Amino acid sequence: MPFSGNREKLVAISALIVAMLIWSVSGIAIKHALVVLPPFTMIVMRFVPSVLLMLIIGLVRRNHSLFCLQKMDLKDLPLFLVAGFCQPFLYYMLETYAYDALNSPTIAETLLSTSPLLSPIFAAVLLKERVTKYNIVGILISTIGVFALTLAGSTNYSIGSYWGVLLAFAAVSAAVVDSVMMRKAPMKYSSLSFVFYTQLISLCFFIPIWFFKEAKTVCNIGYWTMDIGQLKTALWCVGYLTVFASVTAFILFCFALRKVGVTQANAFNNIRPVFTALWMILFFGEQLPAAKWIGMILIIFGLFVCQKQEKNAKS
Repeated sequence: MPFSGNREKLVAISALIVAMLIWSVSGIAIKHALVVLPPFTMIVMRFVPSVLLMLIIGLVRRNHSLFCLQKMDLKDLPLFLVAGFCQPFLYYMLETYAYDALNSPTIAETLLSTSPLLSPIFAAVLLKERVTKYNIVGILISTIGVFALTLAGSTNYSIGSYWGVLLAFAAVSAAVVDSVMMRKAPMKYSSLSFVFYTQLISLCFFIPIWFFKEAKTVCNIGYWTMDIGQLKTALWCVGYLTVFASVTAFILFCFALRKVGVTQANAFNNIRPVFTALWMILFFGEQLPAAKWIGMILIIFGLFVCQKQEKNAKS
């Protein structure tokens, strides 16, 4: 549904930018957390508190349209099951194995950032969502920018197993299907309700895997006899992932997507590498070649084009 006014458009775009800004730090936080924590342990430690936090917020702010927590109707359970299975569960599983199968992390990051390319296809087929020429052109320009930003300066372009490519596109498809489910969810459910139920369902898939793969290891007291500084860093990172990446960013993204549609909302995923690059410049002193700066400009320009409305578009 196109915007009804400039104010609503500004609010939705602002929500998307804040969500992408938060998620742009997630990769750095995950990397530091995994120094100490096994992957499924980190995921469980991240999503159990996020679900509890949303439950508390929903009960306290039950009269607030954005943060109230509605009871799920059984007829809507299949929709939430598909969404919760696709993301975070299936996306994280496929992403992990894609990184393992592909030789270059740069290639993996590039393939995993292609959700804006697939979004118009899924939105048009599954939602009958109108996709304009500006959406397509803007997404293509922005995606070229992502390729320039992620690949410029890389010395390893070997792909590795082609299964890794398939897994990467499967992960991206799972994320896009989740966003389609956000759009299909009845508007009676607040953004917090949608995120709460999908993450709760994902935990039902994650916890059995954690129990069989890692529970015995991390429940051993001897496992935690490690460098206290690294442990503190890992816990701070998990806290960030819980409060900001898993709760705040997901709610903001869900809110904005239901306003602007799957295609335009997912187009903003292209700006995440820009924010990540800026974080690396500000806090780690990384120097970027000219090609990466050109890539960043293309990404931002493409987003402006993607948001442009056709003159004859209906409200």
